[in-house]
Amino acid sequence: MTSNVQSRTRTGMQSCLMFVSIVLLAGFCFGQGASSPSPSVVRPTTHVLTDWSEFHRHNMTRFNPYEKFLTVNNVGNLGLKWSYIFGNASCGPTPSPAVVNGVLYMGDCDRTFYAFDTHTGKNLWAAGISGGVGASPAIANGIVYIGSWKGSIYALNARTGRELWSYPTNSLVDTSPVVSNGVVYVASSETGASTYALDASTGVLLWSYSIGYTVWSSPTVANGVVYFGAEDGMYALNADTGALLWKYPGVDGEPSSPALVNGVLYVGSRNGVVYAINANTGTKLWSNSIGSDLETSLAVANGTVYVGCNDSVYALDASTGTKLWSYATGNTIESSPAVANGVVYVGSDDYNVYALDARTGSKLWSHATGGFPVSSSPVVVNGVVYVGTDGYIVYAFSLKHGRE
Repeated sequence: MTSNVQSRTRTGMQSCLMFVSIVLLAGFCFGQGASSPSPSVVRPTTHVLTDWSEFHRHNMTRFNPYEKFLTVNNVGNLGLKWSYIFGNASCGPTPSPAVVNGVLYMGDCDRTFYAFDTHTGKNLWAAGISGGVGASPAIANGIVYIGSWKGSIYALNARTGRELWSYPTNSLVDTSPVVSNGVVYVASSETGASTYALDASTGVLLWSYSIGYTVWSSPTVANGVVYFGAEDGMYALNADTGALLWKYPGVDGEPSSPALVNGVLYVGSRNGVVYAINANTGTKLWSNSIGSDLETSLAVANGTVYVGCNDSVYALDASTGTKLWSYATGNTIESSPAVANGVVYVGSDDYNVYALDARTGSKLWSHATGGFPVSSSPVVVNGVVYVGTDGYIVYAFSLKHGRE
């Protein structure tokens, strides 16, 4: 299970979507085809705290507590700000974006990584990535970190896209990196996978931990501990040395990326079970079977766990696991929810992106995405919702419609 997983991007490698002519979409997409890479000045912002610099945003919670512009009362007025066709719709699901200092970063499975101006949708630069990109990037200190399906970790200059360093892993990387205290943590994905700790400035290997099982979980790093899931359970490693602290083998199926809140890890499994695990000891606190085919990571905010499973979004009490509400979309959910200011944002394979009331689950807004599934996970920054579709179109929605 990936970070996108956010969505299971390996599905994109196994069964590709039929390509739909870009001509049919040109009428509603404002962006032009990707131009030659060119440096651009990155616009500073006074709302740095609201940035969404990694897939999880913070401790894999997918929660932006600083969002003040979009509310339960006005989100129904969202409209298209801009959109951009940037990849090959036939090669698979679209990874989730990251947004930092007025720039949106995301890659595609067609071996290219992009930077877009968040105000206009203009393509600022495009960089070649060997093997393609299946997961979200992490941005820290002016550097973009991203894994590739060919089996490498890349560090790119955030302003120009110039490669700073790369590190070869032992298999494809379909998980999102995490940057903490000058170290990049990331896992390779296939059988025999390893978790790596690399110096963020140089790419020098600090340590690696061999799993021996498939890993689709992105790591969570907090309080000197690296948490992640593999086919055989949940792991906790010492962030400085890579030494095993504990392992919980009781997860029934491939685990999602774990969210950490108040000393508790929240994780979903491929088999449709959500778990709460003591982060210090690896002891299970509760579990709740909500369905099957759970392919997303969780969001945790204000004492509630949000997760997509089958065709529905569920809200569970974070203390007990009790179901609070559910909302059914028209098809499978592979998009991980995002939460901001009382609103849950999520995509669906029914070709729509949704905004739901975080307290009640009622639908506040939805937008059709031109006949393409939405397995990319939304991010919410400064009153704008950003999300990609499996047609490799990135959308920006805001209350003030159109370009600025």
